[in-house]
Amino acid sequence: MNVLVVGGAGYIGSHVVRALLDKKYGVTVFDNLSSGSRENLFAEAQFIQGDILDRAALSEAMQDGAFGGLIHLAAFKAAGESMLKPEKYSVNNICGTINILNAAAECGINRIVFSSSAAVYGEPRYVPLDEEHPLSPENYYGFTKLEIERFLGWYDKLKGMRFAALRYFNAAGYDTAGRVRGLERNPANLLPIVMEVAAGMRAKLSIYGSDYATDDGTCIRDYVHVNDLADAHVSALEYIQREQRSLTVNLGSEQGVSVQAMVVLARKITGRAIPAEVVGRRPGDPAKLVASSKKAADLLGWKARVSDVETLIGSTWNIYKTL
Repeated sequence: MNVLVVGGAGYIGSHVVRALLDKKYGVTVFDNLSSGSRENLFAEAQFIQGDILDRAALSEAMQDGAFGGLIHLAAFKAAGESMLKPEKYSVNNICGTINILNAAAECGINRIVFSSSAAVYGEPRYVPLDEEHPLSPENYYGFTKLEIERFLGWYDKLKGMRFAALRYFNAAGYDTAGRVRGLERNPANLLPIVMEVAAGMRAKLSIYGSDYATDDGTCIRDYVHVNDLADAHVSALEYIQREQRSLTVNLGSEQGVSVQAMVVLARKITGRAIPAEVVGRRPGDPAKLVASSKKAADLLGWKARVSDVETLIGSTWNIYKTL
């Protein structure tokens, strides 16, 4: 099968492309390189530089590829920025996705794997969060992801377009074999910021609150290794091809790690001081977010295999320590 990976030069997208290539899929990457990197492109994959807001470019790419499936990872993803610039997220995430869906329908592509987010849940009413948890996003980024899931549901009903919506928790780590080396641009997540401090790229780390109802007072999050996420995309594509039905699943390690614990272990693994200071809480940050990934295990046979904290930190440090 030939697969079109939209956003395939980005951090997660490049790992997905690598997983597809490892399983001998034909792969074409469609990316505007606004946040992705040429360094993350593989010689075995075709590359088309284009923007999801350019409907004609999308249609041309899809018509030329004889694609049996499409993986959509192209989105703006900074939750804080989305609250300040909702128009930016509306145009790119929502309008861009509508372009992708309409071009795919026009070209007969009826299998789509979508990069969704645990942000669709909002403030947790219980943990671990399963797929039955109420959907009430607290930032505009999460709202765009939820709306896209709803669009996919309608295209499934009206166009027979089967989809997998994969609700990531906190993606982290780098390819354990070292084959993806391009850094995220302007990272907003904890681990790459910790690594930037360790590598001397920024002076210190801000820890947002130390008075939460957790063992050490800092927030607890579920971190899932990007190699595990990439494997889930391949399994999801194979599921909707085999079963001819759509699915929505969480992807998490089912293990909670506090911010403080992550920093302490990062200091040990890197051998660097990693200065940190506690600052005020950020609005909307829950004390604890941990996934239930039972549904992904049951339907896809998937589980997080390399998402232990040592591998998350070690695989990331292997990239940053060379800078």
